[in-house]
Parts: sequence; structure tokens; C-alpha cells
Amino acid sequence: MITVIDWVQLSKTKPGYMTLFATFSASLGSPASFLVQAILLTITGLLLIPVAVLLVECLAAQWPTRQLAAAPRPSLAVLVPAHNEALGIQPVLNQILAELQPNDRLVVIADNCTDETAAAARATGATVIERQDSERRGKGYALDYGLQFLAETAPPEVVVIIDADCLVQPGTLERIAATAAATGRPVQATYLMERPAQPRPQDAVSALAFLVKNWVRPQGLDRLGFPGILTGTGMAFPWPVLRSVSLASGNIVEDMQLSMDLAIAGYPTLFCPNTKVIGLLPQQAAAAKSQRTRWEHGHLQTLLTQVPRLLQEAIQQKRADLLVIALDLSVPPLSLLVMLWGLALLLALMAGWLTQIWLPVTLLSVEGMMLLTAVLTAWLKFGRTDLPALTLLAVPFYLLWKIPLYVAYAIRPQTKWVRTERDAVSKS
Repeated sequence: MITVIDWVQLSKTKPGYMTLFATFSASLGSPASFLVQAILLTITGLLLIPVAVLLVECLAAQWPTRQLAAAPRPSLAVLVPAHNEALGIQPVLNQILAELQPNDRLVVIADNCTDETAAAARATGATVIERQDSERRGKGYALDYGLQFLAETAPPEVVVIIDADCLVQPGTLERIAATAAATGRPVQATYLMERPAQPRPQDAVSALAFLVKNWVRPQGLDRLGFPGILTGTGMAFPWPVLRSVSLASGNIVEDMQLSMDLAIAGYPTLFCPNTKVIGLLPQQAAAAKSQRTRWEHGHLQTLLTQVPRLLQEAIQQKRADLLVIALDLSVPPLSLLVMLWGLALLLALMAGWLTQIWLPVTLLSVEGMMLLTAVLTAWLKFGRTDLPALTLLAVPFYLLWKIPLYVAYAIRPQTKWVRTERDAVSKS
């Protein structure tokens, strides 16, 4: 049996690395064993990239917040795409209207609605435009329709996009709009999810994973001076920037795709930490599963298609920010990353038992500590107040709940937009 200590001692002997390599080769015993170990080390190396990125982002998020210079408030238009949102849209619109000035506009796109969404929105005083198109469905098409409406009337300096089921905290609209106008770049507010009134154990873990993805990691990138990624709501765009790309698509994660298109075009996203937009995790189990399926299937599809594109553009344009965005995007959903690490460790343990070579196990153990450090530091700094320590005990059950979702992606990934059933939205 050859231990890690033996490897270190061998490397210090007279023959040095030649002895180490010869012993390593002999210990494999057969070409098949050598192949197994090579595969395991390759998997370990590939996992190291997202694990290291996650750890760096979570640690950097502990640094003091960068202060942005104050900027004058521009004229803005808030677009709210809505599909069958009559149940909860009025509290959302009332909260937005309270933040607007007389020269601002609130435009609701009632998109393929079969309920009273349009009437409920008009009752608040918002401008409502209705769109019916059974073939071209999805948020991207609705937003494109709204932009056409603004272009035909009086285009604002800044467009803000808010989902119809999200509450905007006071001051958020002004901060992100002013930052977008001052920098000429897209700006993303902090977008978090609250647990439903009767939470299940997986809801707490889901909220923690959402917090790490949408609050902790973007803050880490911001502290390091790098751009982030749009997260779907609470987004502000200078009018010329948003009109430079097409939104008309049925992409199930249109915000992530928009991030990539704008970043490559020279408009990477800024994160605005002193803001907050709050969504609500669905109460119904079927709705929660549908929501997570759309988000994570879309995330994985974007990862597979856009990371190579970003790397290519980073080389061609000689831009470090595109490389950083590619690395950030390479981090899969946290639950999937933990699953992949656990599976790799299990395979390494089995191979170690057969070959008595434990190097892959040692390296994967180090990666496991890196993962744990990233999650714990994020929770201690940002989630301990709202998410008690018992939340972490529900992680294994959350992972089991997510397994069918990833199996479904391997068999038949979701590619079409499907609306998540809503619970009632109440102003808090």
C-alpha cells in the first residue's frame, strides 16, 4: 500500500521524480488501473475549477462593500411582463408606483393572459398593453413587445425590468437606474427568495442556495472588480444598450443569455449590492419542482453552450472580464456540484480499495473541504440570521429531492418556457 506520505518521501530521494514516477507506474499493476486513475484525476481536475471559483467568490464577499459614486436620477420606465398574474400583481405594482416620479412610467405587458391580469393592473394606474401570440410564448417575447411600445412613444433613459411576482424594496429602483445611467452598463439588483408561509425542509436549503448564487457570489465578484450575471428581475438597462440586442426568444433563462450577449458586446453587468428585490418560493410542491426544473435546466444548457463561446471571445477580444464571466458561469447549481463531488469521491474510494492508490481520494477530500468552507462562510456572513443552523441538516434531503431533476435533464432537458403557478403576493 502506498500512502500520500510515501509519495512525499519518494519525491525527496536521490532519483527524485524518476523514482516517484516508476513507483507510481508499478503500483498501478495494469493498463486498466492506470486508465482508471487517469480518468479519476481528470475528473478531479475538472471539479477543481468550479469549486475553486465558488470558494474565491464566497471569501471575497467578506470584504468591505465598494462604494459607488452618487449619480443623478434618470427618467425611467419599468416593464413588468405578466402571464396570468391577477392573483398577486396589485401589491407588486403598488410598491413600484410608490417609488416612481411623475416623468417615470410603469408598463405592464399582459402576455397571453386568460385571467383578469390586465384589469387588475389597470386598477392600480399602470399602463397596460396586451399581447396574444400562442406560438411565440415566453418572457423574452413579452419584453420585446414592451420595448417596441416604448420606442413608439417616448423612450426613457433607463429601462428597469421587474417580474410580476417580486416585491421591490424602497430605494432599489432609483439606485439601479442611476447606476445604469452613470456607467452606461446593465445593473443587477440583489434578488432573493423568501420561504413560503408553510415551508418544507427543502425550502430553507433552496433559499440558502439562492442566497449563495444571487447575493454572495455576485458580491464576491464585485469586490474583486469584476462583472456579474443578470438574474432575471431587478435589472436596469440604459435605453441604447438594451435596444442593441434582441430579446425576442423563448429561452427559458433569457436573463442569462442576455447577460452573455451584452457582455460580449462590451456591456458586462454591474452588481448593485445595496438593493433588494424579493420573490417567494412556491408553496405547492409541484410548482416548486416546475420552477427549479426551468431554472436549473436552463442554467445547465447555458453553461454548456455559453462557456466555450465566452472563452473564445475572451481570447479574441483579449478581455479578462469575459474570462471571469466564463469561470463564474462554469459553476453548476450548488446541489449538482455537491452531487458530482460526492459521486467522484465514491468512485475514487472504490478505485483506491482496488489499487491501493489514494491520491484522487486525497485531492477530492481537499475539494470537499473547499466546498464546505465556501458554504459555511457564506452562511455565517449572510444567511445565519434568517436561516438557522438546522437548515444545513436538511441538505441531504434536498439533494435527494433534486436527483430526479438532473436525471430528467440527462434524458429530456426542458427547452420551452413553462409558467410557475403562483401563490398570493402580500406586501410585507
